[in-house]
Amino acid sequence: MRDDIEKLFPELEHIADGGLREKVIDVWVDSLTTGGWTVEELKQIPFTLLAGDIDIRFLEHVRTCARMSIAIHDVLKDAYGDRVPLNKDHLIAGALLADVGKPIEYVKGPDGKPAKGRRGDMLRHPFSGVGMCWKHGLPDEVMHMVATHSKEGDHVQRTLESIIFHHADFVDFDIACALGKMGRK
Repeated sequence: MRDDIEKLFPELEHIADGGLREKVIDVWVDSLTTGGWTVEELKQIPFTLLAGDIDIRFLEHVRTCARMSIAIHDVLKDAYGDRVPLNKDHLIAGALLADVGKPIEYVKGPDGKPAKGRRGDMLRHPFSGVGMCWKHGLPDEVMHMVATHSKEGDHVQRTLESIIFHHADFVDFDIACALGKMGRK
C-alpha cells in the first residue's frame, strides 16, 4: 500500500526530509487500514459530504490544497524572503495530512457510499488525524496544522503554516459548496 500512497500524492516529493516523508506515508497507510478502506475505494470518496452532488473527489481536494499551499509558500518566499519564516516541509506534510482522519470519520454506508460514522460523530477528522500523527511521531508543528485547519482552530493562534493551509483548504471548500449550490457537478 505504501507504493500506492506515494503514487496518489506526488507532492510528497516536495518534502526534503526523507524521514518526515516516510512518516506521512505511514500515517496514510494506518488511516486507511484503521478505517477499513482500500486505495481504490479512497479514490472514489467525494471531497466532502457537505457540498451536495459535485464531481470533485477527496484525493483531488487533498492534492489541490497541498499544491495551493506550496504555491503560496513560494510567492511569500519570493516577495518577502526570510522575513516570513516558513518551514516548507512542515507545510507540505501538514497539508497532506490535514484530512487523514476522514477515512476514520467515514464509514461505508448501506448503499456503499461514504457516510459519517459513529466515530465521525464522536471525533471529527482533525482529532482522529492528530491521533494518527501522534502515533507515528510527526512533529508538533505538523500536528498543529492537522488540529487547527478547520473550525476547531478558530480559537487558537495558528502558526504561519497553518494559516496558509487553512485558507487554501477553505478556498477549495467554498468553491465546492458554491458549485453544489449552483447544481454544477
